[in-house]
Amino acid sequence: MHDHPNVRAVAEALALADAVDGHGRPSEIRVLPAAVHTAPLAAEAVGVEVGAIANSLIFAADGQPLLVLTSGAHRVDTRKVAAALGVARLDRATPDFVREHTGQAIGGVAPLGHPKPVRTLVDSDLSAYAEIWAAGGVPQTVFPTTYAELLRITGGSPAEVA
Repeated sequence: MHDHPNVRAVAEALALADAVDGHGRPSEIRVLPAAVHTAPLAAEAVGVEVGAIANSLIFAADGQPLLVLTSGAHRVDTRKVAAALGVARLDRATPDFVREHTGQAIGGVAPLGHPKPVRTLVDSDLSAYAEIWAAGGVPQTVFPTTYAELLRITGGSPAEVA
């Protein structure tokens, strides 16, 4: 699984960013025994609360890609986020739109490792967790990180998204 192009792209992006996990060690992608397409499945697989899972959700913000890294404990309030960003429309992206802008498929979208940078919001609720987990490019991979690291490695902005 580590040789999958998406996983390699994420691993390279993590290495370039000198990303660290919640314990100050270099953040490494972990391969899980099975695909985890949802936050509850990911939380169960790594043994954490569902809120400590950083869901990577792609939206079309007036037609432009927007990545929202949200706590697995809740859903994104699209009206609230659209108003905060000053966009007329914030729609859940189609699978083709997600793949076009991230190179990855829904269920395994990582916060980084995309062909081009994607505007990113990071759910401020994730700051409550010392260690959080994000997808590693395919649904069977994850990596540990922290809220501060997610902001740093993605160039994202903190936001209240629920």
